[in-house]
Amino acid sequence: MPDAATDAELGRVHATPYLERVTTGSLDRKEIRRIGFPWSPELVERSRRSTGATMAACRAAIEDGVAVNLAGGTHHAHADFGEGFCVFNDSAVAARAMQSEGRVSRVVVIDCDVHQGNGTAAIFREDPTVFTFSIHGDSNFPFEKEKSDLDIALEDGSDDGPYLEALESGLRESLDQSRPELAVYLAGADPHERDRLGRLSVTREGLARRDELVLGFCRRRGIPVAVSMAGGYGEDVEETVAIHFETVRRAASA
Repeated sequence: MPDAATDAELGRVHATPYLERVTTGSLDRKEIRRIGFPWSPELVERSRRSTGATMAACRAAIEDGVAVNLAGGTHHAHADFGEGFCVFNDSAVAARAMQSEGRVSRVVVIDCDVHQGNGTAAIFREDPTVFTFSIHGDSNFPFEKEKSDLDIALEDGSDDGPYLEALESGLRESLDQSRPELAVYLAGADPHERDRLGRLSVTREGLARRDELVLGFCRRRGIPVAVSMAGGYGEDVEETVAIHFETVRRAASA
């Protein structure tokens, strides 16, 4: 079980008043509705530990080359509000932690969840040390997008061919521009063709190839990769699990 992220660690990213409202259960109805979960102490505990797990994965990746958090990818959380089932932005907190601990200076966030990583983009909008790359569905949530350092927006129904071609181009551009010392990879299962919320048409084989591309690009450049699971809303839960499992399997053999 991972350590829970502390107030100090979360506070490098999240505004103190928001953090206090989450911790004490004093979020208003609008804030709770925007997050999408009812408040509970268990929600706070889970959100802290999921964020702590991404920090742990980053530390392990720096030591071992690759590591995986079997949760995380809560990329809609902004500095001062949660959104879209995301309370704390684990990728942002982990990136800041690695910088604060002196482990790395430059980080790239490679976000392959089907929904744009709007919270991550907003948090690092003015920060050249963290490069945000999001490949996502153009007409999907969030309907008002933030500006990442690199956004690739795909049309509904995009399948393996255009998806993988766009991803390869985006990876090359992102890594060339950012010259990162660490990559945080959000490996969503929701671009899958049978995902209830995805609206893309990427096959399981295409998603496995996606994982190979991300891990391979980083491996060849000597960039450690911390993987988080991000979204997945398949019609068949077992299929979503299988997609995530394949990501972990390929990471283990990278």
